Amino acid sequence: MRTVNGSRVLVRPKDGRLIAGVCAGVANYLGVDANIVRLVLAVLTIFTAGTGVLAYAAAWALIPEEGHSTSIAEDLIGKNRQR
Repeated sequence: MRTVNGSRVLVRPKDGRLIAGVCAGVANYLGVDANIVRLVLAVLTIFTAGTGVLAYAAAWALIPEEGHSTSIAEDLIGKNRQR
């Protein structure tokens, strides 16, 4: 987790990730263990017929990676505006 002007910023860290770093980033932001977030996501996915997978994919596209100022979605929108 990084801070900007004393406030926390949600990012996908490069360390501690299993797939794309979404759970690790959320865990860092909330100050909990990443395994707890992964467990909650797994339970959500099981009990909501896969909605957790869609939520993970959306978070992957919307949360910027550590070291980058923009997310994947922002990069794609920016490329489309330049055309």
